[in-house]
Amino acid sequence: MYIHAMAFPPDLPPLVGESPPFLQLMERVSLAAPQDRPVLVIGERGTGKELIAARLHHLSRRWQGSFVELNCAALPESLLESELFGHEAGAFTGAARRRIGRFELADGGTLFLDEIGNAPLPVQEKILRVIEYGTFERVGGNETISVDVRVIGATNIDLPAAAADGRFRNDLLDRLSFDVLTVPQLRHRTGDVALLALHFGRAMARELEWESFPGFAREAMTRLTKHDWPGNVRELKNTAERAVYLHGDAETPIETIILDPFESPYRPISKQKQAQPARREEGDVPRNSQISAATPLDLREAVKAFEKRLLVEALAANRHSQKDTARHLGLGYHQLRSRLKKHDLT
Repeated sequence: MYIHAMAFPPDLPPLVGESPPFLQLMERVSLAAPQDRPVLVIGERGTGKELIAARLHHLSRRWQGSFVELNCAALPESLLESELFGHEAGAFTGAARRRIGRFELADGGTLFLDEIGNAPLPVQEKILRVIEYGTFERVGGNETISVDVRVIGATNIDLPAAAADGRFRNDLLDRLSFDVLTVPQLRHRTGDVALLALHFGRAMARELEWESFPGFAREAMTRLTKHDWPGNVRELKNTAERAVYLHGDAETPIETIILDPFESPYRPISKQKQAQPARREEGDVPRNSQISAATPLDLREAVKAFEKRLLVEALAANRHSQKDTARHLGLGYHQLRSRLKKHDLT
């Protein structure tokens, strides 16, 4: 298993994995890190692009310099320009004093521009100039400032397609793409889900000051490994930590996994969903419906669907605690487990 606990920055979690796609990425990162060139990190949300950028910095000759981050999608154009390049006093309303921008703060180190695909075109032009010539002017100033900064960009959009549509500068794309590191989605990292779940579970147990971590029961781990993880590692981290703190027992393996924390019988329904007729499953009987003699009805399927619905609602009402759910339904724990297995709700 590959675990690299980075010494810089200390607040970032380690990179964990042993699948071939993950190990190939790590090898590529190790090769790209010493090359003092811009790099693009591409990947879906939650894949850990910021961790890859930090590792690129940590393994480079700039490791003693600053690692400065900025999310280009979080600010409007005027504020983004000021954050990147700084501004002089009086440059605009509210600019009472000079402000040093991220490029100056990263001088001698690395500037990580997250969501660079969302940067406005005028800002892209200025970023290109700094990469090419190492110079820029603060907003509202005319002094040319020189910096030595390595730029690492990250995005989850198709930059070549954005460039073809005129939403991203082709010349900036050319300058940034000395190398492009694409982070594999968690659903393509076979075997890493279990490692990551145990890693995050142990960390949560330590945070809760448990003396030991009981691990996940076999059925719980099966649910984790079979999930598609659209939110990737970040979603898995939340799920594993949530399972540990809700379990609340350091002695028995964790059995309950809540993949969708929004699932609840009391969840507010959007107007769009309210306007749509409720979708019925085969054998489902609508509440308050009247049974017509002209309509055939499979009693066993209807009872089965009704029982499943009651189980789902009772689990949600009891925060997916199987012990509380069993008590709520007047069942024994093993009786509840048997019914959950029957309806594939484990």
